[in-house]
Amino acid sequence: MTVTAVTPSTSATAHTTAPVGSPMADAYTRLAEAFDGLRIVERAAHEPAPRGAGWVGADELAAGGAALDAFLDWDDAQVLRDYGLQARPDVVASFGLHRYAWPACLLFTVPWFLSRRVPRLPAAQVAFHRTLGRMAVHVEGFACLPDDPAAALPGARVVPDEEALREEVRAAVAQHLGPVLEGFGPRMRRGRRALWGMVTDEVVESLWYAGRLLGEEHRAMAELEALLPGSTAPYTGGAGFRTLAGPNGEELPTRDRASCCLFYTIRPEDTCVTCPRTCDADRLTRVRGSRPAAAASG
Repeated sequence: MTVTAVTPSTSATAHTTAPVGSPMADAYTRLAEAFDGLRIVERAAHEPAPRGAGWVGADELAAGGAALDAFLDWDDAQVLRDYGLQARPDVVASFGLHRYAWPACLLFTVPWFLSRRVPRLPAAQVAFHRTLGRMAVHVEGFACLPDDPAAALPGARVVPDEEALREEVRAAVAQHLGPVLEGFGPRMRRGRRALWGMVTDEVVESLWYAGRLLGEEHRAMAELEALLPGSTAPYTGGAGFRTLAGPNGEELPTRDRASCCLFYTIRPEDTCVTCPRTCDADRLTRVRGSRPAAAASG
């Protein structure tokens, strides 16, 4: 199955004006222009994080209590509505984590990819509205390179080179999603390695998709190969791109996921295009007929 990670609503009224001098504004705006399924709204320090009316804080998901229960109720109802069967609780939790982590990874990877800036966003600084396709964030600090004009801004942390900046991406994603995994983990019946394999896939496949929409797919793939070469704990595996030869000699990119979305428990015959269970012949047929691919699997 393929589904978009979030669904935008034309009735959304949340403001989209970033705080004055925001170093992330350009990157988040470009993402919104290319991908109408997600809007990242920056809030100033004095603005409270949105709560209620469909909003959930990442810290609430990390706590693993009533807010997470309510969040997963949406996934449970969606499977029952769309497929007419009750999913196992661990499958519901896996779908829910995917649908949060996929857009959450873009908070970090898109400004790195487009502006060479990496925000630090602890869970308490991010809220998510899945039906509006909104994430509200407050960026207090970020990393950048020495020649970046933003290096003089408050909250900037200058790192020496591209590899150091890649390490900032890996660390920032882990800082944010590590606690979220603690909340989801007990419900998912997966070990630590499998959970971080899922994060690896979300990092890669969300930016791969965004890069395609931005017209920079091949650069996104190259950047992801450098970001996740396969030996960067806690991440499991690497970007792992490979190419398939099409019938007319064209090269079509693919990869094998490090984790399983468990959709086979709903429809055994319908696997994700990057699932190791999907043979290359089926991948070719599906990729050639559906590019750009849907935002995520699950």
